[in-house]
Amino acid sequence: MWTKVRNTMADFILSCCSTVDLKEEHLTKRDIKYVCFHYTIDGVTYPDDFGKSMSFDAFYGAMANGADTKTSQVNVDEYIAYFTPFLEEGKDILHVSLSSGISGSYNSARIAAEDLSAKYPERKIYIIDSLAAASGFGLLMDELADLRDSGMGIDELAAWLEENKLKMHHWVLTTDLTHLIKGGRVSKVSGWFGTVLKICPIINVNSEGKLIPRSKIRGKEKGIEELAERMVQFAQNGLDYSGKCYICHSNCYADARKVADIIEKKFKKLNGKVLINSIGTTIGSHTGPGTTALFFWGDERTL
Repeated sequence: MWTKVRNTMADFILSCCSTVDLKEEHLTKRDIKYVCFHYTIDGVTYPDDFGKSMSFDAFYGAMANGADTKTSQVNVDEYIAYFTPFLEEGKDILHVSLSSGISGSYNSARIAAEDLSAKYPERKIYIIDSLAAASGFGLLMDELADLRDSGMGIDELAAWLEENKLKMHHWVLTTDLTHLIKGGRVSKVSGWFGTVLKICPIINVNSEGKLIPRSKIRGKEKGIEELAERMVQFAQNGLDYSGKCYICHSNCYADARKVADIIEKKFKKLNGKVLINSIGTTIGSHTGPGTTALFFWGDERTL
């Protein structure tokens, strides 16, 4: 679903949410604009600003010590304030939101765009639901930047994204159930047994952009192997996959590195090395420490 206001202007910006879980300098280098979500830790609110207000080590350390975390999406007024300067500069906007299956941010951005379209009728404003999250969202934005840099215009980019976004695969391994239990995503009874038996859920993002448990693996090392195996199973062209691969993690770099090593060994035609990032404070507030997520292009998500 997307919203647009038509005109003939070619000058535009690419925009996303801070929940792309890339580094800020990465977005700056690719000329991708962003708007920050917010999180609260022990009653103090911070912007989700790529670890500037609070380092990821400090954030996940506080969570491990029992700190209470909450998140808040970008509201309509914030989107209006964010979009307005670009429109006043005469630029059109292609804004891609965090999955509507995870957050209401898409609806807030869409309402803001509808409000602004009346004030700036000569501008185009596309609001597109990524149906993606974390560095899978980031990998989508990187591809859009590549296509923009190759000369694709805003209309073509919006159409391409709608046609291809469900080909972005997200596979997630969680080795610490504490915050899934706390957030109600895993029952206390199941979480207790899972912790005792060292069960590690493997989760993916479905065609509606929602997180869905797919399997339960006993033991972290086996889970790491199974996570990498999902790419063998679903990547475009199998082991001949020639696209990019991103991984992000919540304070468990060693686990992410093990997955990356397996991927780089198996996939000889990768477009560069596997890029490893931290899971940001918005997504991390819900996963807690101990989560590793793998992202790549594959067949279209249909379930």
